[in-house]
Amino acid sequence: MRHVHLATEEDEEDIYSGYNDYNPTFDTEDLDNDTAFQQAVKTSHGRRPPITAKVPGTAAVRPLGTGFGPRVNLSSSMGRPMTGAVQDGAARPMTAVRAAGYTKAGFRGSSFDPLGQSRGPAPPLETKSEDTPEEKIRQLEKKVNELIEESCIANSNGDQKQALEKAKEAGRKERVLVRQREQILSPENINLDLTYSVLLNLATQYSANEMYAEALNTYQVIVKNKMFSHAGRLKVNMANIYLKQRNYSKAIKFYRMALDQIPGAHKEMRIKIMQNIGVTFVKTGQYADAINSFEHIMSESPNLKAGFNLILCYFALGDQDKMKKAFQKLIAAPLGIDDEDKYISPGDDPHTNLLIEAIKNDSLHQMERERKALAEKYIMTAAKLIAPVIETSFDIGYDWCVEAVKTSQYVELANDLEINKAITFLKQKNFTQAVETLKMFEKKDSRVKSAAATNLSFLYLLEKDYTQADVYADLAVTSDRYNPSALTNKGNSLFLNGDYERAAEYYKEALRNDSSCTESLYNLGLTYKKLNRLENALDCFHKLHAILRNSAQVVSQIADLYEMLDDPNQAIEWLLQLRNIVPTDSHALAKLGELYDTQGDKSEAFHYYCESYRYFPSNIEVIEWLGAYYIDKKFCEKAVKYFERAALIQ
Repeated sequence: MRHVHLATEEDEEDIYSGYNDYNPTFDTEDLDNDTAFQQAVKTSHGRRPPITAKVPGTAAVRPLGTGFGPRVNLSSSMGRPMTGAVQDGAARPMTAVRAAGYTKAGFRGSSFDPLGQSRGPAPPLETKSEDTPEEKIRQLEKKVNELIEESCIANSNGDQKQALEKAKEAGRKERVLVRQREQILSPENINLDLTYSVLLNLATQYSANEMYAEALNTYQVIVKNKMFSHAGRLKVNMANIYLKQRNYSKAIKFYRMALDQIPGAHKEMRIKIMQNIGVTFVKTGQYADAINSFEHIMSESPNLKAGFNLILCYFALGDQDKMKKAFQKLIAAPLGIDDEDKYISPGDDPHTNLLIEAIKNDSLHQMERERKALAEKYIMTAAKLIAPVIETSFDIGYDWCVEAVKTSQYVELANDLEINKAITFLKQKNFTQAVETLKMFEKKDSRVKSAAATNLSFLYLLEKDYTQADVYADLAVTSDRYNPSALTNKGNSLFLNGDYERAAEYYKEALRNDSSCTESLYNLGLTYKKLNRLENALDCFHKLHAILRNSAQVVSQIADLYEMLDDPNQAIEWLLQLRNIVPTDSHALAKLGELYDTQGDKSEAFHYYCESYRYFPSNIEVIEWLGAYYIDKKFCEKAVKYFERAALIQ
């Protein structure tokens, strides 16, 4: 600290001193009283030449002051004198200042403006003339392209009429464009791509509007024009139109012509055309030719549709061995679906789990499920079709199909085929075989066991063996609690045993699992009817009527409930609807006659009772009512006729 010197107040310097000092030359507030300035303004005194260093003037007497004191002339670092300085009394040489183009007179009276802003804004850009022929052609070409796009958009939105109008307008403007090009430019400069697009879009829109003749004519214009490269491929579109018109010979001809135009590199397109050729041969009954097409596809690029069509062709020809081989080719066709394991979480990583949940129901997974469901439908249908004919009996043939499926990628489908086999036995009224087949599933996994137990429960219900029906209903529900059919069967078993409250609970649970289970909804309505909860029953049948609009049973139940609720007018309305659905139902006609009779309308009652008697002349109650009606009307002879009929029936 002894080396530190503390400054005293006298040593302190005011660092802000000098900032308020300024040259009195810049004092403009008192210019009105400045005699020299006023004299310079009034006379030519102010236009004197500037004072140079040679002739000292008045300005040299008054040094300019700054905030830091008087200005001092500084020499450059190289020893060069400052510009305008006088050395040894010599005159200042006039050198590069003048040669550089600098004149003080040029800037006299002007302000400092290095960016040239005083000249004002830049003039606007020159507009391009739209009257030139080239510009008109360019604009017309742009309009044609816009019309083609609008036509395609209208087609994708389902507005076929608007799409055709836009396509026609594009065609008209394109013809005008071609004429203008021919007049102005050489014919080589015609835009062939635009012409091709216009014609192709027009033909497509004609076809979409089912104007097949116009579409074919437009396609012919494209195909016959040698300037369009690869136009021959459009013969596929022409063949499709001929196929829609059922002109099968021309369709096959054009498909083959298109096939010749498509190189071997486009394998997928060639396969699709071959498939269309095979389908066309099937429609004409030429199964041998169709088999050649489908066999070629299954050897080059096997797919489900071609495999299924091949089985149909061999079935039509009755070739048992070829049917078996075709079935094996069908189940060996690649499905193009990744393993389902990718939708199973490998660990507890929340990010991975979130990603898997996101892709479980995305569009790609839905497409995969649809493709798998379609494959299973083809295999099931093919198995049901060929099982009775490939072996000596149906069950042996079906067993062969099941074994073939077990060795393929559709292993899970084998159990469904077994259940389908049992259902086929039911349709053939072979109940013993059906029961034996279904009992084989008691030791299978839960889903298959539930389906088999559900069918067994229903079989025992039909045979009125309610004890066994209840046992298998419990087994089905235990195996799969979310099976609506199993829950419905359990409810049916309880309903038949008179336990309506518990039956209603099972029906409601089935509806919670599948709201479209119409059997549960119908049975729930019947249960509420048994419990005398008529409003609830009516609500169930109204919901069912919204699903099954033309169900005679549902309409009949609604009419009956309105009658029980003492609303005969509504009952009559619903019975009239029932008559529109089943006009020959004698019981509905008799009920209409009864309701009109209770309302005192004898003429309408007589009409409907007569109609009921006409369709079913053995109903004693109807005959008695008609006999009594004729007695009231004093037509005893006719009354005797009806009573004789009643006595004969009794």
